[in-house]
Amino acid sequence: MRDRYLSYQLPITIPAMPTNPQTPDITNLPDFLTDEQRAIITAGYEHSVITAVAGSGKTSTLAWRIRYLLEQGHDPARMLVLMFNRSARVDFERKLQEVCHQSGLALPEIRTYHAMGLRLYKRFVREGYLPGFSEKILTEQEIGFQAWQLTRRLAPEDLADEIRRNKKDFVETATGFIDLVKTTLSPAEVVFEELGYSDKHKYLIDLFHSFEQWRKRQSRISYADMLYEPVMAIHQNPPLQRLVGNKMDLILVDEYQDTNEIQHLLLRYVAGDRARVTVVGDPDQTIYEFRGARPEFILKRFSDEFESPLEQTLSYSFRYGHRVALLANHLISHNTGRKDVLCHSHPSTPDTGIHLHRVESDSDQVLQILGGIGPGKLGGVAILFRVWSQSVPIELKLLARQIPYRIDAGKGALFSREVQAITALLTVVTGNLAKLPDADRLDMARQLLRFPHVGLKEPELEHLAQQLAAQDGRWHEHLLAMDFDALGPLPARKLRKLGEVLGQLQGFAGPVAGLISVYAEHTDLYEGIRSLALTHESAEERIDTVQGFRQYLKGLDVDAKGALAHLKALKQQAGEKQTGGVLLSTIHRTKGLEWPEVIIPGLQEKYLPYSPRQHDDARAFLESERRLLYVAMTRTRQVLHLITRPVSKRPHLDGDQGPSRFVQECCFELSQEFGTALDQRPDGSPLSISAPLTPISQRYAEREGVTLDGAMAQADTRAEPVWHCQRVSHAVFGAGQVVNEDESSFEVHFDNGDTLNFSKKSAHLYFTPLS
Repeated sequence: MRDRYLSYQLPITIPAMPTNPQTPDITNLPDFLTDEQRAIITAGYEHSVITAVAGSGKTSTLAWRIRYLLEQGHDPARMLVLMFNRSARVDFERKLQEVCHQSGLALPEIRTYHAMGLRLYKRFVREGYLPGFSEKILTEQEIGFQAWQLTRRLAPEDLADEIRRNKKDFVETATGFIDLVKTTLSPAEVVFEELGYSDKHKYLIDLFHSFEQWRKRQSRISYADMLYEPVMAIHQNPPLQRLVGNKMDLILVDEYQDTNEIQHLLLRYVAGDRARVTVVGDPDQTIYEFRGARPEFILKRFSDEFESPLEQTLSYSFRYGHRVALLANHLISHNTGRKDVLCHSHPSTPDTGIHLHRVESDSDQVLQILGGIGPGKLGGVAILFRVWSQSVPIELKLLARQIPYRIDAGKGALFSREVQAITALLTVVTGNLAKLPDADRLDMARQLLRFPHVGLKEPELEHLAQQLAAQDGRWHEHLLAMDFDALGPLPARKLRKLGEVLGQLQGFAGPVAGLISVYAEHTDLYEGIRSLALTHESAEERIDTVQGFRQYLKGLDVDAKGALAHLKALKQQAGEKQTGGVLLSTIHRTKGLEWPEVIIPGLQEKYLPYSPRQHDDARAFLESERRLLYVAMTRTRQVLHLITRPVSKRPHLDGDQGPSRFVQECCFELSQEFGTALDQRPDGSPLSISAPLTPISQRYAEREGVTLDGAMAQADTRAEPVWHCQRVSHAVFGAGQVVNEDESSFEVHFDNGDTLNFSKKSAHLYFTPLS
């Protein structure tokens, strides 16, 4: 990506060792340190890249490394420690003070990237290379307000109503776009194309440039500008490269897998050709690509630009036991964009239990799991989702069973716009409008006219909503009595359909789930949602929210009136403040955290891996999704629950696409049997394993010092070749039928009409059998 915008190359020479180095007593290192940790702590004076698996104790290792270097005589004023964020900096400062307690050593300063960038920014202002700026850094609220103003001014007219209704989503999109342009150092046009946004959102390109013009007129800077402005200044002014470079002897950077282009470039300039740089991270835990992070920085770019770094490893996890380690190793070994590091459970870890639940209902299984956990221990449980829509049926069942839970503000199922719109629909067709205040009726009218949107401009829509709200019933009659000839073709067609279906559903006596299905089909609800969504992902998440809510109501087996009464009770309960309870969150929000017990629902093709867009690089997309599951699995300490579908599950009309391909990749039966045997084995005894062995299990056994007796599985033959199946599903093109094959390839006729040819060698990366 850098070649699109910046090109840089700095000379590299090896600096001399510091004068009068002392020889620290390495025998004073704590006994609990592993050989790997000791090797890192006592390494020589050279560049280094350290791959650290989840829960590997890297904070302690880095703290002891700094103490070792200080005892060697390195000047702490010429040492720079960079942490990913403020909380990581605070944690590391505390750990370093513990390690160096009573040593009498002066400690180096620990900074975040942004703190370092701000310091350079102020210096460049003093030197005359950058204009001055207000000391009052732009707040998120100020940036959001300006992004909102620009969105309303620059977005096309047909998005105006959607923007007004969904202000938060559009503001987040605009501010995220601005930040991504600055962190990737790519032109706004390139970032827009890579994000895959539809043409109607091209206004974001103009929005970025307009925001920058406003910001500079106001002499204000944002959090992102603390890096963006000084890095651009350094790049454009060779004197600044000499000013900032070669001032440090040693630089240490944590969480390097989360590094983006601008952070990498700033490190390169500050290091110059003098500093020896150590970076620590785990490419298998790169899950912040949407912020510009890329595994390539720690996998390749660092080694390319910092001469011949020493490659070291922290491969022992102190968090979870053998069974989780084996699951994680088997899964992530299918990625090619990684370092071949085997994560190994340290002897001090607990015997972490793993459970694979092949069930039809995620929410029912979650209730069963939680039912076996004491109320006082629910705070130690986390349910991790790929997307928020997965939480809807689970949260509703937790409410119904009065099981306490915690969820991010604004993410509660009952307060989503889709659930509120369905509630409004049920209120209208059950004849309960007369009981409501005028303001509530007006709100429900607005929701119905936007679910899906009827195509009116905002003033017209508001006028119609007020007309409906003035009546306490029979809204369908008012809609059907409208002069459709006076309207445009699109709103006329949509309003007629809305009136017809509301009339059809008056007094609907069947199950409420059937009512929702009739409404969605008659109004083209899902297509309406897709037509206005910002991205493929946001459209699918909104649709999944509707379908998850419908599935929950289907399980109640009640009519519309019964559903309304039930929802009213749930909403009252949801409004009560709860403390403790199980945590509901997404995988992206849990990076770096851990819990005694973790539940991962949704291990099906629809969610993990998530359905990609057709123009996505399927291989890169699957590797990214695999890293997400890897991170989620390695958050647990004591128990891990994976919830998937039965093996015989077939694609369903609601989009359920059967078990995830990742389940097979985890080799659950082997990981369970082998891990349990390791936990229970007598010392030195050979282990007889009935599940087919894999190269990963053999490597793990060798490192553990045990012998495995069992049949070795042949590569890629644990299941019938996918091209031998009549029906298959491709990660991008969907379902199809195998129609031909030869020695090296096979041909698939897809349900969308396309017929394409694929290599057998890489088929397992993209295809899953449907029969």
